[in-house]
Amino acid sequence: MFKHAFVWLTVCALGTTISCQSKPSDKSAGTPATNAETPAASGKPVDKTAIMARKQVPVVCYHQIRDWKATDSKNAKDYIVQIAAFKEHIKMLADSGYHTILPDQLYAYLTTGAPLPKKPIMLTFDDTDLDQFTIANPTLKKYGFKAVYFVMTVSLGRPHYMTADNVKTLSDEGNVIGSHTWDHHRVDKYSHNSELKIIGKNGKVTTRPVDDWVTQIDKPTKKLEEITGKKIDYFAYPFGIWKKPVLPEIQKKGFKIAFQLADKRDPDYPLMTVRRILDSGYWTTKTFSNSVRNSF
Repeated sequence: MFKHAFVWLTVCALGTTISCQSKPSDKSAGTPATNAETPAASGKPVDKTAIMARKQVPVVCYHQIRDWKATDSKNAKDYIVQIAAFKEHIKMLADSGYHTILPDQLYAYLTTGAPLPKKPIMLTFDDTDLDQFTIANPTLKKYGFKAVYFVMTVSLGRPHYMTADNVKTLSDEGNVIGSHTWDHHRVDKYSHNSELKIIGKNGKVTTRPVDDWVTQIDKPTKKLEEITGKKIDYFAYPFGIWKKPVLPEIQKKGFKIAFQLADKRDPDYPLMTVRRILDSGYWTTKTFSNSVRNSF
């Protein structure tokens, strides 16, 4: 079905573990913005200096919630929080008085200083794994928590991944659905003039021009809007990778906030580089608690 230049990425995206973490990348290139960042979603300038000055809210990123297998690599286990540990971590948050917030609340706080509940935290889930629906969501419901699910649309309906109906249910229950590309292709590799390779039944290869930004951002986001019946305002970078030249492009797509991982925020585009931390599969509940308190 996917016989073109994205095939290798689809294989990566549908593997045993999808890792959105990355090593810090070079973000020095690009044109500096003015002091007023203007999200395309609102059209209204916001004071980026004020955003940078506000205390950051803890935002946690999860991938798979399942017990480890003998075949899981050491690196993979970083992104697989075992079921009992996940439940303990969420219980700790509830017992410690944390209140989950959703992206609209974070956006209002960052842009206007709107008040947040005491001890706010945001919980996010990347890559559409089914265990996020069958294990994570029921656990969060137990404590009245809501979350953000960044969906990679190529995986919808495939084994071990959520279906469109699952995504719609999460949205209807008050969670937020965000965009996470079609097949997890790195944003910093996109081109408006890519080449699509098509292999015919006779083995003949033909090519035609494509726009990666349409394939990876526009079409998946529209699909999620069709599934949920709601506008998709938030985005998470595959592998957490971003570089400065792509930030204006992401902003033009109309996203209010784009979420990365542990790199420093870009002071020219703070809304397009909001930080998260990964809840590691190796962390004890105490380590997780300390990381939430000290990482932001």
